[in-house]
Amino acid sequence: MQNKKTIKAGIIGSGFAASFHYAALQRVFSAAVEVVGVYSIAMDEAEDFATSRGIKRYATLQEIMADVDIIHVCVPPAYHEEIVLSALKADKDVIVEKPFTGYFGNQDDRFNGDTFPREQALVYAIDSVKRMLQAEAKSKGRIMYAENWIYAPAVQKEREIIEKSKSQILWISGEQSHSGSHSLSYGKWKLSGGGSLIGKGCHPLTAVFYLKAVEGYARLGRPIRPKTVSARVHALTRMDSYDNKGYLKTHYSDIEDFATLHLVFEDGTVADIFANELSLGGTNNWLKIYANNHRTECNMSHNNSMQTYTPEEKNFEDVYIVEKTETKQGWSQVSPDEGWFLGYQHEMNAFYNAHIENGRIESNSQLAADTIITIYTAYLSAEKKGAELEICLVSD
Repeated sequence: MQNKKTIKAGIIGSGFAASFHYAALQRVFSAAVEVVGVYSIAMDEAEDFATSRGIKRYATLQEIMADVDIIHVCVPPAYHEEIVLSALKADKDVIVEKPFTGYFGNQDDRFNGDTFPREQALVYAIDSVKRMLQAEAKSKGRIMYAENWIYAPAVQKEREIIEKSKSQILWISGEQSHSGSHSLSYGKWKLSGGGSLIGKGCHPLTAVFYLKAVEGYARLGRPIRPKTVSARVHALTRMDSYDNKGYLKTHYSDIEDFATLHLVFEDGTVADIFANELSLGGTNNWLKIYANNHRTECNMSHNNSMQTYTPEEKNFEDVYIVEKTETKQGWSQVSPDEGWFLGYQHEMNAFYNAHIENGRIESNSQLAADTIITIYTAYLSAEKKGAELEICLVSD
């Protein structure tokens, strides 16, 4: 067997996202991936991350970039643009976590995500997207947008159905929701760039854009892109009337915990996206596709491939069941390989294959740009009580 090419990878960040990137890289088969090291401004956390995995902790961003072929951006989105631009300037391929970029205020402690004008956020987000697309156009490196939903096996099977049957998608609905993020940085607009709409809605939204692009290429030779959006957002767990029973996360300071948006595409077809922090019983990750020749339901979580029952939760104290479940007592729907269902390993394998072959990137910078601009247009729509607004997309 021919030896696989060794690709050197560097991880920026040392938290949750960095951990699942590292785990997914252990299952890449298109290349021999060597994770050289990690860099993070949280030096003690980075030291623990590096020591536990037998890799190097780098002191500066410049040092790690000099030693690797691919950079993984696994830090809060407020810092994405700076690192992406540095990687592209160094002609490195860069894998950037979601959300791609956003508006994070002036980083002043007095900044309040509830009160700033949404037009300001939209203008900034568009400019940030343009800066990264322009940097990519000048670089030998490429942006790989780490939207795992694109590579989830269910979504990729639906891609095959659409391509081979020349389907016309009339309506898509999608949702990501759960009982709230454990991250203390999530919940502060200046770190997360928003709430449920950007933090969770970005997943089904990007998948919708991807499938409509697949349809467009199959039927028309070009992608079908979004035209207008209308949206509403609410902060329900921050209401004075909220009766807190302690099950939902409530550390959010100035973001929404519920969002819904309605899209109209340039061909007149539609999509609806739901995102919230109000859903007990684990994560909801699903897409429903209504086409002129078929109907598909893609479930990335809450699969019934394995179900188990225990009368006492302590029996499963050391057993991982599924993300965001509040209890293990009674019947549980187990995800025997959660990362596989959610597309993490498939995503990384595709990115490294694209790096080696200089091939097509399914989840690319244009898809990331369309998602971010649509999200911030949706925030503006919500400020205008759900007004339908044109989406001012940009191209690379």
